[in-house]
Amino acid sequence: MAAKLAFIFFSMILVNNYVLVKFLGICPFLGVSGKLNSAIGMSVAVVFVMVLATGVTWPVYTYLLVPNGLEYLNNISFILIIAVLVQLVEIVLRKFIPPLYKALGIYLPLITTNCAVLGVTILNIESQSLVDPTAPYYTFPEALLCAAGAGVGFGLAMVLFSGVRRTLDRAKPPKSFEGLPITLVAASITSLSFMGFGGMLETLFGITT
Repeated sequence: MAAKLAFIFFSMILVNNYVLVKFLGICPFLGVSGKLNSAIGMSVAVVFVMVLATGVTWPVYTYLLVPNGLEYLNNISFILIIAVLVQLVEIVLRKFIPPLYKALGIYLPLITTNCAVLGVTILNIESQSLVDPTAPYYTFPEALLCAAGAGVGFGLAMVLFSGVRRTLDRAKPPKSFEGLPITLVAASITSLSFMGFGGMLETLFGITT
């Protein structure tokens, strides 16, 4: 069981990285990764929101929506829950860490519409459980680890790309590639570095997906 839980966690960081593999959450990824401090701050906020959102949405879906035949309301209910949690994070940062709050700027409330956060809550209710084959989707511990792994993977991508962008700032690409084009090219090359982790994790944990 521990190996399966570890597989879920590390696969979300390396194999199913939401930014570099699934290409979700690109807006804050490109907008905030220019500075390392902002990238780390955004990453911590996203990890917190992802785990907390999963901790709330999974029980709501399992014990409220499913028993009452309201599964079709999962998207709207998840979005509302995420919006409330982001407001909570924003209030906490504004009160206790004002410099980080100012550095994140508009990208902090954009976590509400960050498809990576919504995506992980939906993935949790659509993925087949590795721990309990009779479960219709991830169990609660699996869902929490999936969310934590997705958040850490988001942070890893942000921090790595922050270093790449600092190098890009000193480079002199052709004029047609200046600005966003060279940034997207660098992001695509960075994503290639994660392609080899799939087979490695399956071999390490002895699990085939």
